[in-house]
Amino acid sequence: MSIQRREFIAAIGTTAAAGLAGCAALGDDGGNGPEISGETLTLTTTTSTYDTGLLDELNAPFEDRYGVTVDTVSLGTGAAIETGRSGDSDVVMVHARSQEDEFMEDGYAINRRDLMFNDFVIIGDADDPAGISGGDDAVDAFAQIAESESTFVSRGDDSGTHTQELEIWGEAGYEDGDFGEWYQEAGQGMGEVIVQTGQSEGYTLSDRGTYLSMINETDLEIHVEGPVEGGPEILSNPYGIFAINPAVHDNVNYDLAMAYIGFITSLEGEEIIREYTVEGEQLFFPEAITEEPNFQQYVPEEWDGSHSD
Repeated sequence: MSIQRREFIAAIGTTAAAGLAGCAALGDDGGNGPEISGETLTLTTTTSTYDTGLLDELNAPFEDRYGVTVDTVSLGTGAAIETGRSGDSDVVMVHARSQEDEFMEDGYAINRRDLMFNDFVIIGDADDPAGISGGDDAVDAFAQIAESESTFVSRGDDSGTHTQELEIWGEAGYEDGDFGEWYQEAGQGMGEVIVQTGQSEGYTLSDRGTYLSMINETDLEIHVEGPVEGGPEILSNPYGIFAINPAVHDNVNYDLAMAYIGFITSLEGEEIIREYTVEGEQLFFPEAITEEPNFQQYVPEEWDGSHSD
């Protein structure tokens, strides 16, 4: 479904707003920057940030401070990135670094920042037909699920979770999608997949945040923990945010996008992320501000800064 666009407005205001994301996004006190009050920011994001309720906590103070509206469109990571590729999004928040890097290399993304992290967990029916509970190796757990032909429900939607799931299957020797009928592709968001997994008494890979936000709605249990609880690094789940390049799509609201990035990577934004809990459990861990500089967050991970003539 296409996203209805509003016309881009960039007027010089007599009153400037301040928002920093590594560089100035808005004007200074002299009124030299764009006035953003009354405008709408289109944010496309992964379903986990929406389903957990985190975005409600982040967006409300930003909207109040700047007098703007954040139009949040919840999609899988792949679909969220594609909205930016077509110029239908101003800012994108996702969790699949390989897809983010490709998007930066193609010139569509600009001013990327590390935002936060949580982890993935392998969840499933309490009866645990594949016998994976308590294990500390996600690859072995996937192999046991396949060997036992236990039901596995995949996102199947090119999301960040789906991307990570396929990486684990590849490590387990299933690079070419050599699955049987036990493997079900839902093509749905994480919340729907958790429901479907419960109905089928199977397994799935979930981000911890969405699982915890639904813990009172499902009987599924965590069988393999991620690195937040000492599990394997292959289950790590970092989130990034970036603006859409206005040199590619001149209709995007770049000033408002940078103000948003500046706000949620600020000390205030990090505090909101850190303090957001469900049932007493912290869902996300901020990492935008670190003691040691992290220049790699701004460029594709394999980029080394060298250029050939």
